[in-house]
Amino acid sequence: MKILKHTLRFCLLVIVFYGCTKEDDNTDFIDAIEAPINVSANVTITQDNSGLVTLTPLGEGVTNFVINLGDGSELSDPITPGSSLEHTYEEGSYEVLITAYGLNDLSTTISQTIVVSFQAPQNLVVTIENDGTLSKTVNVTASADFAMFYEVSFGEDPTVDPTTVNIGETISFTYQEAGIYTIFVEAMGGAIATTSYSEEFEVTAILQPLASADIPPARASADVISIFSSSYTDVEGSDFFPDWGQGGCCGSGWSLFDLEGDEMLQYSNLSYQGNQIGETIDVSQMEYLHLDVWTADVLQTIEVSLISVSNGERPIVVDLTPNEWTTIDIPISDFTSQTGFTVEDIHQLKYVGTPFGEGGTAFIDNIYFYRAATEEVSIAGTWRMSSEGGSLGVGPSVGDTSWFACDDSCVAERSCYFDDAYVFGADGSFANVLGTETWIEPWQGGSDACGTPVAPHDGSVAATYTFDAVSGSLTVSGVGAYIGLPKANNEGELPNVSVPNSITYTATLSDNNNTMDVYIESGAGVFWQYRLVKDTSVVSSPIEGSWQMSSESGSLGVGPSVGDTSWFACDDGCVAERSCYFDDTYVFGANNSFANVLGTETWIEPWQGGTDACGTPVPPHDGSAAATYVFDESAGTLTINGTGAYIGLPKANNQGELPNVAVPESIVYSVTLSDNNNTMDVYIESGAGVFWQYKLTKI
Repeated sequence: MKILKHTLRFCLLVIVFYGCTKEDDNTDFIDAIEAPINVSANVTITQDNSGLVTLTPLGEGVTNFVINLGDGSELSDPITPGSSLEHTYEEGSYEVLITAYGLNDLSTTISQTIVVSFQAPQNLVVTIENDGTLSKTVNVTASADFAMFYEVSFGEDPTVDPTTVNIGETISFTYQEAGIYTIFVEAMGGAIATTSYSEEFEVTAILQPLASADIPPARASADVISIFSSSYTDVEGSDFFPDWGQGGCCGSGWSLFDLEGDEMLQYSNLSYQGNQIGETIDVSQMEYLHLDVWTADVLQTIEVSLISVSNGERPIVVDLTPNEWTTIDIPISDFTSQTGFTVEDIHQLKYVGTPFGEGGTAFIDNIYFYRAATEEVSIAGTWRMSSEGGSLGVGPSVGDTSWFACDDSCVAERSCYFDDAYVFGADGSFANVLGTETWIEPWQGGSDACGTPVAPHDGSVAATYTFDAVSGSLTVSGVGAYIGLPKANNEGELPNVSVPNSITYTATLSDNNNTMDVYIESGAGVFWQYRLVKDTSVVSSPIEGSWQMSSESGSLGVGPSVGDTSWFACDDGCVAERSCYFDDTYVFGANNSFANVLGTETWIEPWQGGTDACGTPVPPHDGSAAATYVFDESAGTLTINGTGAYIGLPKANNQGELPNVAVPESIVYSVTLSDNNNTMDVYIESGAGVFWQYKLTKI
């Protein structure tokens, strides 16, 4: 084996040496090769009491195998993929080690138990089940004492040889048709005698969808006319079974099918069916008709017709893919290109199945007309995790949270987490507003309990976001900014990776853009999933969004009256010196939440323990307050509620200046907006005739 390894290394060196003569060659791929995966072995034994075992090793990314036979004999010679090894054992149980080597000498070793017995297999247990997700598919598993493998005849075609499977493993088989079949299982070991089992088993077809169709992308209301969808606002008053005689002529039926809360139209024994739209609609400005159709294997096509009040109907025929959702997008031009047809007065849709009325069932969802976006879909506003079981979870695929799902009791226990706010500003700013407590995990120094937010995931970062409604890409940028859980990011999970500068999620909007389903793959096959809901309880304020002190001379000052900053005015040199202060952000949320987002540094004065220099924010003026705001535009007042929350300078409040007075629970400022509500002039009288004055700019 060592000789082989050295030979392999020599070959790689030759490749690398040759690469040096060609500038565009690159052998980095060798270092990127991973160890072999899916390593196993098929094991059979002759039924003649001889103990002769045949081992066929299997794996992916393998150059050769070496087998430790487990009985004290020497290691095998290298075995190339596809080859087998024969070895004679005495009666007994053996742990065989199979080592698979890859191109770069990385290896994977697995252990497999071999039981050699010259007794006939005993205690044979056979399990036969219909697969829960694949139609007309059965799974067979057999176990037995003194058996090494078993053979299965599935009873569909007697000319097909039985399938051989290691004892204890599962074999799946998909039938052409549902029905009753005789499944025969024979367990075999080293003895001449075998043990068998047979069963008359009913193979069933899956006749309804097990998963919903894809959630439609977010669209502005002007770009969609919805007939039946949970993502958009439907035309009111539509009849989805207007009874055009289908029941009497053809036994065709209709019902609403509920798939775990997702309702869809179910048309059974489809001949022709239709929708009477609640009002006549003009779809001439739309570009496509969309619908999702699921059927088993009876229906081959569906004919979709638009029906006009004034000029009849025009059909389009679409092929259907059995046992999965068929996504249909028909250009409106395919209808209007048919002679004399216009779409300004559509009042009905019609569906015709092929074969006609022969038992096929169609499930139809997401029926709507749409066009390319004419206006951007916004997620601006304040969002929170939905306070319902299952809104937080993780699993091996999107929609699967079998590894962990936060149930109702979990939601109650983590109330300090479910009240966290994710504030998306209309200007592209983003803030995690956590209040005084959130859920702190052990990697953060906590104990899976509510606790004080831990930097950098404490909402102190000045973050931004971008959202593409078409692709669903949602990126938050800023070290410590996140959605859902702070540990899950594109590189893996903290603390196993570095805290990223940005994180990209996939987000889908529904419920008229008030529900956001978000997922992120934080490692291969590890999908964290979150459901957020928009806070729609308040009317948008003109100061909603993120603001900063204007980086210009005179934006910060104090004097004996409003407009007079003769006592102190921050000039250009002061602005440059206090850059750590002028980048502080004041975030006004759509739900009247407020946050001071200071980053790692702000201006620290002597009364705070500083030296009139940049430094780490000092509690309670560090952005940790669970604060709110009330803006009275007519009175020109802005009230900030929350101990430690402030505008401009933390020391100036209505009672005086800190540390000469107690830290207040709220502060009232006088505010004037200008420049189309993008400039905010603020002042506060912090003692008789002491007016601190700030000029803020919306970012």
